[in-house]
Amino acid sequence: MSFRAAVITFPGSNCDRDMAVAIERISGSAPLRVWHADAELPDGLDFIALPGGFSYGDYLRSGAMAANSPIMQSVKAAADRGVPVLGVCNGFQVLTEAGLLPGALLRNAGQNFICRTVALTVENSQSLFTSAYEAGQTIAIPVAHHDGNYYADDTTLDQLEGEGRVAFRYAEAVNGSARDIAGVLNAAGNVLGMMPHPERAIDIAHGGTDGAALFESAVKALVEA
Repeated sequence: MSFRAAVITFPGSNCDRDMAVAIERISGSAPLRVWHADAELPDGLDFIALPGGFSYGDYLRSGAMAANSPIMQSVKAAADRGVPVLGVCNGFQVLTEAGLLPGALLRNAGQNFICRTVALTVENSQSLFTSAYEAGQTIAIPVAHHDGNYYADDTTLDQLEGEGRVAFRYAEAVNGSARDIAGVLNAAGNVLGMMPHPERAIDIAHGGTDGAALFESAVKALVEA
């Protein structure tokens, strides 16, 4: 099977190449590169990735301007059709600003940029992004963000917990995120936003391979579908 993926690049994206390399390494197929000003996505996509970085220089709010880029209307439509969409770091911020995921990413509680490898607990191992992990498994994934403090009201948080939509949780306090949430799923389970960078954890030479299973999960799910 040819895995047809796309990586969206916004002005200020700086992890788009990392994401493309990770997808090609795991799937065997180089993803298409899509510019934020394009009006349409390529046909027949199996997977869409919104990478990390500082889209539009984080002006206004992180991800707010990118959420209104022309390409995002096509991303929303694809997500509504069930196409898997992964947003990492700034990509997570874009997904919340675009209304594809609930909540918001606020300034880190300590007001500092955090760049280190952190421990995550896999909360949901049943999604198409996490099926290669075990529930309760602890994995090590790098973070690099200034606005990664996940916020939602208690009703929304309770709903996320009750519906199994918390994908990953920080194993220790990192940035002040509500209930230490590091990644959430949409109601349909085909959109995942997470602050840690799995694409930076696919090669032992770079410090670890715990991120590879996320991409392996998606490829396997789509092959079996």
